Amino acid sequence: MATVRRVAALKALWDAVRGASTPGAPGVGERLRALPRMLAMAASGRYPQLSRGRIALLVLGVVYVISPIDAVPEIFLPLIGLADDAVVVAWLAGTVLSETEAFLRWESDRARTILGEVV
Repeated sequence: MATVRRVAALKALWDAVRGASTPGAPGVGERLRALPRMLAMAASGRYPQLSRGRIALLVLGVVYVISPIDAVPEIFLPLIGLADDAVVVAWLAGTVLSETEAFLRWESDRARTILGEVV
């Protein structure tokens, strides 16, 4: 299950970077600007597609990357020590990009529904 999520996150990262130049697709900047809105709406329960558990995993990932304490210290095993951080950063980036893309789609559909348009 975790491997499937990692692959999905890496695929989302690749698709986001590649799709940023696709007309009509949200760019990386737009997705990053949507991140605070998405987190606030998820925390308040207005955006139920993003669970608090998923938010906690994202926070733990950020803490792991910025923490001076590492599972595999760079001092002892430089390449492996950097690789574990790189995997976490790739997972974080892919997850943030895929989650914000889903949020932007949800937000757009919600706006159309509020305006009375058929989605």
